Amino acid sequence: MQTEGKRDWKIYFKGKRITMMGLGLLGRGINVAKFLAEQGAILTITDLKTKEQLQSSLDQLKKFKSITYVLGEHRLEDFRGRDMVIKAAGVPLDSPFIAEAHKQGIPVEMDASLFAQFFNGTIIGITGTRGKSTTTHLIYHILKSAGLTAHLGGNVKGLATLPLLKKVNSKSIVVLELDSWQCQGFGESKISPNIAVFTTFFPDHMNYYKNSMEDYFADKANIFNYQNKEDLLVVGKQALPFIKKIGGKIESNLVVPKTSLPVGWKLNIPGEHNIYDAMLAVEVARSLGIKDSVIKKALAAFKGVDGRLELVRTVRGIKIYNDTTATTPDAALVALKTLGVKGKKNIILITGGTDKLLDMKAYLKEIPKSCKVVVLLAGSGTERVKKSVKAPIIKEFSELGPAVAEAWSHAKRGDIVLLSPAFTSFGMFKNEYDRGEQFNKLVAKLK
Repeated sequence: MQTEGKRDWKIYFKGKRITMMGLGLLGRGINVAKFLAEQGAILTITDLKTKEQLQSSLDQLKKFKSITYVLGEHRLEDFRGRDMVIKAAGVPLDSPFIAEAHKQGIPVEMDASLFAQFFNGTIIGITGTRGKSTTTHLIYHILKSAGLTAHLGGNVKGLATLPLLKKVNSKSIVVLELDSWQCQGFGESKISPNIAVFTTFFPDHMNYYKNSMEDYFADKANIFNYQNKEDLLVVGKQALPFIKKIGGKIESNLVVPKTSLPVGWKLNIPGEHNIYDAMLAVEVARSLGIKDSVIKKALAAFKGVDGRLELVRTVRGIKIYNDTTATTPDAALVALKTLGVKGKKNIILITGGTDKLLDMKAYLKEIPKSCKVVVLLAGSGTERVKKSVKAPIIKEFSELGPAVAEAWSHAKRGDIVLLSPAFTSFGMFKNEYDRGEQFNKLVAKLK
């Protein structure tokens, strides 16, 4: 990615007429809106959620009197006569409102890729179906351990990337976790990070991509499509065949890491998948000139990421794990295989939620092998579990509290209580983070 000739953000947004499509509740939209309002943009925020649903977000923006809100609907008129549209992640590919903006010749941007157009330092972007969060946070942890000036952004709870412009300089390194939608934004801007990491590639978001793995991959591939010969692409061994088969334009230096740690190195978070992710982070750190002695020490000190096989508590010899970010059957399968003991059903599993229309065969086959008890959370995906796994299912719940209480009632010393949903959180929760936070609060009360 070229960094010369970047625009001056301090003057660029002043007086610009901007429509923000999607405010949300996670904090990213709020912080982007604050930044734009502070820079003097003439801002319209439109969201399908109602005022009541968005009240907690709106309360944080009430001091900005210049913002116009269009809530509970989108209007075509808000996508005309603008200098820019900034869309949130997950806006449908066939959105008539984005189509209208394109028809009018209005640039459509996203938070992270818009940041990249103004930033003169180094961007490390991490994508993949699984492993991107752990890899992102581990890279950031290593950089900080090495004393480098690093910032975290992208698909991270509560963090907006655009406002980082107020904190960074040309010597800064920004580490961005990028989901497929954010990679889509990079593609629309025809840019890629200086260092790109592609962890793994599995089916996901097939309801959004209409069962097209090629379309899903095409968005992901934007993380490296616009790199040049001075840039670096680090690809996990599992993802490499898809790059070769489906395509993508590689102009950068390609590195495929080993999948085992160097002799004598230690990683404190469990699972072969985490070692796989760690080696991706190791190669990124080495490319920046960080010594192996520093990397080794940082890996040993890394405690993992909240909601990703997070050991919340051990009570009376029972370990309780929060794996709320396992929103696919493949991710939940990894949790079962990581924590399960061969020949012993030691897991009380809390699973279920809204279906993504993904292949569940391997996950459903593993449940009876690893699980002593299965407690279900209501949702469209849950019906598929009930049809295929007859035992050891106990009950289905429409609230998390009773589900946790039921799971706990079956746990004995040496068992594991595991929240690993395998599905999205929509319906019962605001989002996967809300699901995880509720779980941790309930677990804190267990005796």
